[in-house]
Amino acid sequence: MASRTPRGTAYESFGSGERTIALVHGLGLNRHSWQWQVPALAAKHRVITYDLHGHGDSSVPPRTPSLSLFAEQLAELLDHLGIARASVFGFSLGGMIARRFAMDHGGRLDALGILHSAHARDTAAHEAIQARVVQAAREGPAATVEAALQRWFTDGFRASHPQMMDEVRRWILANRKDIYAPIYQVLVNGVTELVAPKPPITAPTLVMTGEEDHGNSPAMSRAIAAEIAGSELVILPGLRHMALAEAPELFNAKLLHFLQRVQGG
Repeated sequence: MASRTPRGTAYESFGSGERTIALVHGLGLNRHSWQWQVPALAAKHRVITYDLHGHGDSSVPPRTPSLSLFAEQLAELLDHLGIARASVFGFSLGGMIARRFAMDHGGRLDALGILHSAHARDTAAHEAIQARVVQAAREGPAATVEAALQRWFTDGFRASHPQMMDEVRRWILANRKDIYAPIYQVLVNGVTELVAPKPPITAPTLVMTGEEDHGNSPAMSRAIAAEIAGSELVILPGLRHMALAEAPELFNAKLLHFLQRVQGG
């Protein structure tokens, strides 16, 4: 059962420890998309999951959606919980929000995870994702959900895990058309403000994606890592976008190894 902040952010807290890890989900998803990571991370750390504005059980965005708005939401959540500093791991859109948080609230960050997240797109990729936004605005999330599942999971896994496909499909279909499309637009436009981040991101950083995650490609992750001094780059072989659900043991092992390295440092 989620708690709520005075400003309407639904959140849950798991585990305990000196380090707090805040997990930021992707577009159209919700805090439950971290269900495969929470047990592993909460064994030694305090873990916070929450719903972005306009998702799950949280309130609608209080103004036009932007990366800065979502970074502000995270800062307000940490304030509400009395947490001065946290490690922030963001998936997809969440990885963009995590970078914006690092730029806007860097003093509150002790480690950063940028997971399956976009960097600058070429013209073809930009036009393809913009077309999906237009389609979603016209027809709602149902118009793009099946294509998303194909991009997000490998073919064999998708065929052998119909219950998981149904769960993720329900998450996406639960989004309101009038809110989903403007937030989707943030996924399109937000990358430009993250290229060559200013101020520079200085927190220990893990950059990770799947070998077959074409929308958040290895080339994009290499470009992100190249702009963050000392960052660690991981490419997960044979996996697409939702590696956190398709291969949680491998995914979690990479997160835990990074955290152990940071802790040791």
